Amino acid sequence: MSKIYIVEDDKSIREELAELLRNSGYEAEYLTDFSNSKADILSAHPDLILMDINIPNLNGEQLLKEIRNESDIPIIMVTSRTSETDEVLSMSYGADDYITKPYNPTILLLRISAVLKRSAGSSSVQTYNGLQVNDAKGSLTDGNHELILTKNEMIIFRLMLDRQGSIVTRDDLMTALWDNDEFVNDNALTVNISRLRSKLAELGCEDAIETRKKQGYVLK
Repeated sequence: MSKIYIVEDDKSIREELAELLRNSGYEAEYLTDFSNSKADILSAHPDLILMDINIPNLNGEQLLKEIRNESDIPIIMVTSRTSETDEVLSMSYGADDYITKPYNPTILLLRISAVLKRSAGSSSVQTYNGLQVNDAKGSLTDGNHELILTKNEMIIFRLMLDRQGSIVTRDDLMTALWDNDEFVNDNALTVNISRLRSKLAELGCEDAIETRKKQGYVLK
């Protein structure tokens, strides 16, 4: 059971997060005293950290930077800030992912699962119709040829692969890509789906993605 450590100063939010994680099969702990945050977090030996940016004493970005000086523990920033600058800064300091509030609980759990798989190294390599799917490299390979997927293409493919054979709605895909409907661009999703189809076809998986009119897509 993976242990996830929550760094969030809002009591109701951290307790809701902890309940969500425990109901999803994770062990969850959280910080309540922010006077010695870094030491308390590291001494808990978590498998992943969910960290807000707006926390007492050190802000989350600075705390992220300090933790990165000592540890490679996967860290996902969870914040109400929607500034692109904050996301870029967090990623440059070593965050493994960044998700904004209000978040979709299902999408948060998918992001957590993806980051844990990447951090597990070789266990992140899975297969689809004879292709190796490597989350860490963001690639698909048939053993002879390797194609690199963009970040958005991998998010789409991973969500479809997790639900292979079932319909994945456009809303689910757009939420996974942009977290907040305010930033959704329907045409951009169509373009990403088209490029992913082409890359799968290059590796011999013709017609891998089926369109279900007014419903979504199915990875066959």
